[in-house]
Amino acid sequence: MAANVAEFSDASFETDVLKSDVPVLVDFWAPWCGPCRQLAPHVEAVAGELAGKLKVGKLNVDDNTRTAGAYQVQGIPTLLLFKGGKVEEQIVGYVSKDALRRSLDKHL
Repeated sequence: MAANVAEFSDASFETDVLKSDVPVLVDFWAPWCGPCRQLAPHVEAVAGELAGKLKVGKLNVDDNTRTAGAYQVQGIPTLLLFKGGKVEEQIVGYVSKDALRRSLDKHL
């Protein structure tokens, strides 16, 4: 994982995401998912660009089914932006880096 991208789990989700004092972008993904691998460099780039304003992390849906199920993640990649413990933005599927940035910027 990139330096600015955390790894979230079912066990850490409440503390790392829901109780965060900054907005959090969660990338729901799996290692076997081609579009997830294509999206990863965009997520990592945004994490670097917005360090300090936004926390970014990945959650492997195969290993963390409880959290993926709680947020009804049915297709991956799915990006959820949490602010104050609530989902503010949802992006499903591959998007360009510019589209990702536009979606995030309106919440920061």
